[in-house]
Amino acid sequence: MSDFSFKMPELPEIKVPSFKAPVIPPNPQVTSIKENLAEQFVVRLVAMINEYNMSLDANKQVALSLVQFGQTLTLSVENIGYWNPSLIVFYGTSADGLPMRLIQHVSQINCLLTAVPRENINEPKRRIGFAIESQSAPTEK
Repeated sequence: MSDFSFKMPELPEIKVPSFKAPVIPPNPQVTSIKENLAEQFVVRLVAMINEYNMSLDANKQVALSLVQFGQTLTLSVENIGYWNPSLIVFYGTSADGLPMRLIQHVSQINCLLTAVPRENINEPKRRIGFAIESQSAPTEK
């Protein structure tokens, strides 16, 4: 066995002043992130589309007129979905009755609402949006 012994030197006591942590106000950019999710855009889009649709006469329904890649397409809107944080999906049919999906980033949303003839005027107008129904829905003209 070794006779090695080590004694720690005495260290002076360090006094740390007490302090109170500052109150940091919430960052408005961070708190507004939820308001800028695709989900919130869809809520507002659905409300605007349904309001426009209900303003049309009974023989018309809402459609989106899309100008992309040098051509114009008309999408009869059946539903709108989203994928947070930033994608919105428009579901519908073309003028030829073919199924269509338009996927857009929230920063690229431009909707030109237009009216097209309804396929079946004997059925009630369908409101867009499955989870976003207003308690006080506008009445059909």
